[in-house]
Amino acid sequence: MRSRHEGRRPMSLLELRNVSKSYGEGETVVRALEDIDFSVDKGHLVAVMGPSGSGKSTLLTIAGSLEEPTTGEVVIEGASLSRMSRNDKARLRRRTVGYVFQDFNLLAGLTALENVSLPLELDGLSVRRAHAAGMAALEELGLADRAGHFPDQLSGGERQRVSIARAVVGERHLLLADEPSGALDSTNGEAVMQLIAAACNRGVAAVVVTHDAHLASFADRVVSLRDGCIVDHVASEADSPVAPAQHS
Repeated sequence: MRSRHEGRRPMSLLELRNVSKSYGEGETVVRALEDIDFSVDKGHLVAVMGPSGSGKSTLLTIAGSLEEPTTGEVVIEGASLSRMSRNDKARLRRRTVGYVFQDFNLLAGLTALENVSLPLELDGLSVRRAHAAGMAALEELGLADRAGHFPDQLSGGERQRVSIARAVVGERHLLLADEPSGALDSTNGEAVMQLIAAACNRGVAAVVVTHDAHLASFADRVVSLRDGCIVDHVASEADSPVAPAQHS
């Protein structure tokens, strides 16, 4: 089996440079992240693992510009977030960064198609063009026949696929997923990881927080966090000539 990255020249799409994050002051300070150096290349899937409270979710929110680091720098597609205005960061989130959440985070009053196309409409695209792009994303994930259904009319696996379609619709280049399979059974959880890996095959860079070692084996690299620090980098065998292995 050939590596899916064979012959490709890596290009870092996301970089965290000496990033630290603290909450509170003095004796009550909580250090969520400590001097994190972390990068993800275009087309690569990185899994982040670690115990509860290790800083996994904080790493994602900082990577996606939802939260500011206390110190350090975040760079997306060569642009430093510290040099961006508030509006520039909001535009970056709408156009470049997609999020997948454990609880799906779909709007109950909108159909699957409306949920997927909403970010494009908010960015100024016409309803017709936004819906066309949204339908294309749903078709790619096998949900074209569910486009007119509301979230409560969809199964858990279908709702998560809708959230993935919303995360990659348009020209999104960075996908951040926080326990995307946590609310799903093992079959649907594996299907979600396969969909994220397929997006990476198209050039998307993805960071997935997961507690499941088997699902982490879909990644090109596994990063382990403990007490806000990176304690291990493991190159996954999912990108090697042998079958994927589980990582502890």
